[in-house]
Amino acid sequence: MRAFARFLATTAYTGFFPVAPGTVGALVVLILLLALGSPGFWGLVLWSLVVFAVGVWASGEAERDYGHDAGKINIDEVVGMLLAALGTGGGTLSLILAFLLFRVFDVVKPFPADTAQSLPGGWGVMVDDVVAGLYAAVATLLLRWLVAAVF
Repeated sequence: MRAFARFLATTAYTGFFPVAPGTVGALVVLILLLALGSPGFWGLVLWSLVVFAVGVWASGEAERDYGHDAGKINIDEVVGMLLAALGTGGGTLSLILAFLLFRVFDVVKPFPADTAQSLPGGWGVMVDDVVAGLYAAVATLLLRWLVAAVF
């Protein structure tokens, strides 16, 4: 079961990518959404809830091998990118914008994302990316609204 948790926590081992494994985890979601199409708002909400629940467990287990919020654990970026996509309406440019904004918010970690990392176990791994994903969704939505209002 622990090997399965590591597989999930590292997003099918993409967390072992030698450069920016978190970005690679979010990129997996971006590519899937672009290739398969967005499942819509409620589909994204459902997938986010499932990945969050699985991620809390899997990342908590994987921390035993890799340490707290280790770079190899990138399932948190998956849930963050799914949430960021909520503000896109499914359009290609909006999805790319959401991806870029999510990565910025994930790196900068504005409050309360910065304090969420101190939560125990898998909660600390996952919650900061949930916050970053929600910030990215709102920012994407606002930028889409602003562009539509101007043009």
